[in-house]
Amino acid sequence: MFLLSKIFWLIAQPLSLAFFAALAGLIMTTAGLRRIGVAFGLFGALVLFISLFTTTGSYFLQMLEDRFPRPAEPPVALSCIIVLGGAFENEVMASRGGIEFNQAADRFVETAMLAKRYPEARILVSGGDGSFSGAYDGDAKASDAFFAAFGIGPDRLIREEQSRTTFENARNTHGLLEANGLANCALVTSAFHMPRSVGLFHKLGLKVTPWPTDYRTSGMVKPGLDFTQPSLNAQLTTTAVREWIGLAAYYFGGRTDSLLPGVSPPNASPR
Repeated sequence: MFLLSKIFWLIAQPLSLAFFAALAGLIMTTAGLRRIGVAFGLFGALVLFISLFTTTGSYFLQMLEDRFPRPAEPPVALSCIIVLGGAFENEVMASRGGIEFNQAADRFVETAMLAKRYPEARILVSGGDGSFSGAYDGDAKASDAFFAAFGIGPDRLIREEQSRTTFENARNTHGLLEANGLANCALVTSAFHMPRSVGLFHKLGLKVTPWPTDYRTSGMVKPGLDFTQPSLNAQLTTTAVREWIGLAAYYFGGRTDSLLPGVSPPNASPR
């Protein structure tokens, strides 16, 4: 299932979809199916235009980011801080050493700040190697050096090194929380990723305090045209499409209770 989802996303992401639609249109036109070929070509051009020159991606990403605000009043105490992986450039680190982050670095920066605020809290890092090859250290292992640099000892860390998807993050974390007798946890991940993550945790009967970070939008985006930053628009559209597809897949697959999870109590009996 993991490999199938990876292959599906290679085709379904907006720029790939535009390319394959244009290619299909060219092939069909060459084969004499001109009307169908033109339709595919126009579809590819439309996807490309929306991705590059509109705020559609930003707008739908903003909808997800606004779903779970950060707590107005920080909890008095936390027994654990759960941080979901996806922030380290593990392939780069394997060849060059050091600590290298991608855009989601805020997940671990925020976790380090929370660890200082709540010195008694354990830190559960959930993230294995999500690459095709499986040849690299996952975020759980890569985070050791980062936390050590901030004076956070290994005795506070709980590493979950097997997960490759958000569903596996939640399922494996559930088992580790039970094994270590931990509750009253904050969940740290990117703001746009929080609805899917919380939905999975709630389905498992786990109550967490959402602590969103890594915002990609200003919170004031309106639908419209934007010719000023096509590469960024394409990036945000890709992120939004991936997250909404993930939400739909988990909902229709029975892994979450709603298409767009919100703040609600977890189920009484995990399924």
